[in-house]
Amino acid sequence: MTKKTDWYVYLMRCNDNSLYCGVTTDLVRRELEHNGLPKGAKYTRVRRPVTMVYNQQVEDRSCAGKLEAQLKKLTKTKKEQLVARFNQTCN
Repeated sequence: MTKKTDWYVYLMRCNDNSLYCGVTTDLVRRELEHNGLPKGAKYTRVRRPVTMVYNQQVEDRSCAGKLEAQLKKLTKTKKEQLVARFNQTCN
């Protein structure tokens, strides 16, 4: 039996206040990568430092990709509302 991999969809706040959306199996590693390790996204390389401001665990890679696509279609205002609600529930 293989171990189920946890997948997450996340939003990172960049230094220019933009939001970057992505998927990962390891939130801590991915934030480190975006902040300087070789596998960080091209978009975030020139917008460092970045901070994780939202994440949601999903069932599998397929669900992660679908949710990521939905989040990327949201307006900046809608993404900011999502981040604000997430931070209210986490604090």
